[in-house]
Amino acid sequence: MSKRLKILDLTHRLPGPLAGKILGDFGYEVIKIEDEKHKDPFLSGMFSDFDDSFEDWYRVLNEKKQILRLDFKSADIKAQIHQHLKDADGILLSLSPKLKEALGLDDASLKALNRAIAVVELEASKTHKKAMHDLNALALSGFLSLHVAHVDDQIVDPPFFPLAGIAFGQQVATQLLANLLAARDENKVVKSISYLYETTETILNPFWSANLQAQKRTKFLHNGAYPCYSLYRLKDGNYVALAAVEEKFWNDLVSLFNISLPLENRFDKDPKSFQIVSDRFAKMDTSEIENMTRDKELCLSIVRKI
Repeated sequence: MSKRLKILDLTHRLPGPLAGKILGDFGYEVIKIEDEKHKDPFLSGMFSDFDDSFEDWYRVLNEKKQILRLDFKSADIKAQIHQHLKDADGILLSLSPKLKEALGLDDASLKALNRAIAVVELEASKTHKKAMHDLNALALSGFLSLHVAHVDDQIVDPPFFPLAGIAFGQQVATQLLANLLAARDENKVVKSISYLYETTETILNPFWSANLQAQKRTKFLHNGAYPCYSLYRLKDGNYVALAAVEEKFWNDLVSLFNISLPLENRFDKDPKSFQIVSDRFAKMDTSEIENMTRDKELCLSIVRKI
């Protein structure tokens, strides 16, 4: 791009900073503005206090940004923010109504800028009024039902990756790009609100649609319905990730490893078919697999146990 567009990131935790990271990766200049006292909860406060891995998330999400810490209670804070607004092309917002007004980032103040600027504000939901985190959005949208479909344990670990928050961050970045184009075309402030819950439904629904949910289908290719697409343990404790779906890959796989499972059985849901593949890999270790597949195209990869 001929001019690095400038984005002000006034968000915290995961979705907004992820959106800012994505924009920074695209070459935009991203300035993350934080309160000098409270900073970001991933860096200072409850989240970082009980689990310091959040500090690593903060670092990775924000390492390409300029971090600017201001006293949000100072008498001239509006003027300080306005200085950065003068040449900003876009704003990511996740602030309380009271704080937005105090910083001069409420709707009336933004409209008074009277120029092209794109704004995306992050909120939890336009239909569910209770507070929520990533896990709640996954539950409310029905997708955790798939996660627990094949377990009966009293306590079930949530998915490690905060899928709803990640999808939300990507959606926010996309929405800001769309707003940038609209603001430039219309030469005015273009603001929209993105919602965690609604984004979760929009992004994830195509992969477990209402039709599939009504059928109560819970096993598919991507979560281990077929022996050609699964994880198998090796004798040294590592695993192989097998994705030999296509005919060529399957035929080459069974030939190389002497697996007695015909082509048509790669889509066999019978546990016996899984066991045949599992028994073969259980006798091998990582080095054997790597040596045998070094120059082969099999859609097979090593999963190293931590």
